[in-house]
Amino acid sequence: MAVTTATTKIDPILTTGAEDLTGPLTETVQIASHLIWDAVAANLPRDLHWQFVLVTLVIALSIWLIRDGHGSRDADGRERKAHLLQFLLPKDIYTHVSARVDIWLWVTERILRPLWVVGLLATVGPSTESAVIDFLQWTLGATPAIAVNYWWMLLYSLVTLLSYDFVFFLIHYTMHRMPALWALHKVHHSAEVLTPLTRYREHFLVGPIWAAGGAFSYGLAGGLFAWLFNGGIVAATLFNIGFFALVFGFNGSFRHYHVQFNYPRSLSLWLHSPAMHHVHHSYLQQHWNKNFAAVTSIWDRLFGTLYVPAKDEYTPWGIGPNTQSEYRTYWQNTVGPFRDWYKMLRGGKSPQAGAAKNVD
Repeated sequence: MAVTTATTKIDPILTTGAEDLTGPLTETVQIASHLIWDAVAANLPRDLHWQFVLVTLVIALSIWLIRDGHGSRDADGRERKAHLLQFLLPKDIYTHVSARVDIWLWVTERILRPLWVVGLLATVGPSTESAVIDFLQWTLGATPAIAVNYWWMLLYSLVTLLSYDFVFFLIHYTMHRMPALWALHKVHHSAEVLTPLTRYREHFLVGPIWAAGGAFSYGLAGGLFAWLFNGGIVAATLFNIGFFALVFGFNGSFRHYHVQFNYPRSLSLWLHSPAMHHVHHSYLQQHWNKNFAAVTSIWDRLFGTLYVPAKDEYTPWGIGPNTQSEYRTYWQNTVGPFRDWYKMLRGGKSPQAGAAKNVD
């Protein structure tokens, strides 16, 4: 006769002690903490991601060592010798009212971004890409379906960068030349000190313009290469990041940093150095309307707006002593464009006013 035995499963909780209990308040706080952390991580500016921060600090430290403490600027835009902490994180810059306004303008833009970014990126880019493909098929016929290799992918990345840089140049140039658009872009130039967040210091109405321009430029390059390769090509990557996007990212994080990073003049004729963007933010007359492109010097050379600064050249930042007081606080920068437009309608204008005289 077969004998069966019963086995009894013992609850682990009974052997290890009572299960930890979590009260409703603790659970709510934990959930809220996770949501806040996820929101911050998703919206953290690219220049504050650890990779870019690390590279920025390494380059800055190298400059400090090579130049024996020289190479950084103070809140007035003058070069000075500084000890290491002052060189990397100067108190007069990061406690400046302009740096605080950077933060709040960025927060405002991030809050409003969902209202427009999805619609623009989902329509302008694909529509441009489809229009380019249709035009090429109409004028040149069916796709040649070129076989893809890494060199073609690298060329696609380069053309995309040049396309973006050219569209950026045109938009930027127009913002400086048209009074109605300068009233908006003036908010970015009202920064009296430069910090990594100054890159995102824009009036909330400017974001859609830059987003549409970027999507348009990507659509142009995407449409051309989709036709050439029958849609089977992607951009070349390095460390899982677009190759030239990575180069631009490292350069871009230094463009709005108070430490001077000059390239040799021969290289500056082809690529914008961060020091050249310091010039763009200067309110001195000899620096007006210079260095509009984002990455290369090609378009500024073609249109006569290139300016390669001398080593340690004085570049005071802002919109000039005559009008700076009108664009100093967060509220002034938020309502300023509307005030300028009202003045324009009343017969005035919104020029790039308030600059100082030329300084040798």
